[in-house]
Amino acid sequence: MSKRAELTLVPAAPQSGPKPPRQLGKHGLGLWNRIHRECVIEDAGSLESLFQICAATDRAERLRAAIDQDGEAIRSARGIRANVLLRDELQCRAFIVRSLKSLGLTLQEVKPAMGRPAKGFGWSGGDD
Repeated sequence: MSKRAELTLVPAAPQSGPKPPRQLGKHGLGLWNRIHRECVIEDAGSLESLFQICAATDRAERLRAAIDQDGEAIRSARGIRANVLLRDELQCRAFIVRSLKSLGLTLQEVKPAMGRPAKGFGWSGGDD
């Protein structure tokens, strides 16, 4: 009879990249780790910017949870109104997208809108 090879557990690879400078929640830490797996960010300014982006991600998710609990529309004495947290969530998410772009972390080009091309695109219109 042949002996079976003994299996040993191998520890997981250590996190690549620095730890966040301050505490992040689940969603922010997840974004921090995903970005550091794909990119090398070392300078203090960019690391702080990334931290702020990740903190805003946590905030946006908390706002979304509160909106989901209270509803997107709220009944008040003046009638039904949009939940004011919708505006705050949108501002957080807009900050996140703008800041990721400013750090150069959005490399995928956005397709132009469908429709008529801008003036001067391609054909000159016969003004040769």
